[in-house]
Amino acid sequence: MRRRSGSWPPKVRRSWRWTSTSTPRRPSPTSSATASWPVRVDVRSEDQWADLVSEVEARFGSVDVLVNNAGIADPALLEDWKGARLQRTIDVNLVGVLNGIQAVTPAMRRAGGGSIVNIGSVGAFNGVPRMSGYVATKWAVRGLTKSAALELGAHGIRVNAVHPGQTRTPMTEGVVFDTSAVALGRVGEPEDIAHAVLFLASDHSRFITGSDLVVDGGQLAGQADYSGLPQ
Repeated sequence: MRRRSGSWPPKVRRSWRWTSTSTPRRPSPTSSATASWPVRVDVRSEDQWADLVSEVEARFGSVDVLVNNAGIADPALLEDWKGARLQRTIDVNLVGVLNGIQAVTPAMRRAGGGSIVNIGSVGAFNGVPRMSGYVATKWAVRGLTKSAALELGAHGIRVNAVHPGQTRTPMTEGVVFDTSAVALGRVGEPEDIAHAVLFLASDHSRFITGSDLVVDGGQLAGQADYSGLPQ
């Protein structure tokens, strides 16, 4: 995705996306004006990240924006968060984010700067039952975001995080949402998160780095239906 200044929302000329998978897939040839170029990448693989960045630079000339969006959720009781389950969650949700940042940093330095947006969660601010491993990785991503922002700012690279609340996505299919205590009283939609990411990816946020943008309808603000005070 190329950064644009001026009108809002910023115009997206070119973009790419990836998902967590173990089988890379070569894209069919596309024009440089194509709005989307899907590529499968195992975010746990440093080599696949390196290949992706090289091909993006070859196709589009530079890497201006990275959105670290790959993630998994695997609910389990506390005593079951061990071994392969825990390691897989860490490898995708945390190591995958670190790999992405490390892969694009040289390219963004060559481009004179860029914007990295990590997708966190409201679980990066509190606990969630049966999600101990997931929550731990999201707290870690929040800390990584701030550390990377401090280190990369000198190169014109901004690093921020977007933290969705209850949001309707394929990952949350089958989840029973409860928005009775949420200020805006509804579940978030993918577009709600996308607009926040677009803002942080664009030059409209050029003086923002190391920040947490919570997009949760007021979930973390407090209990909107609190009735404990005397009437």
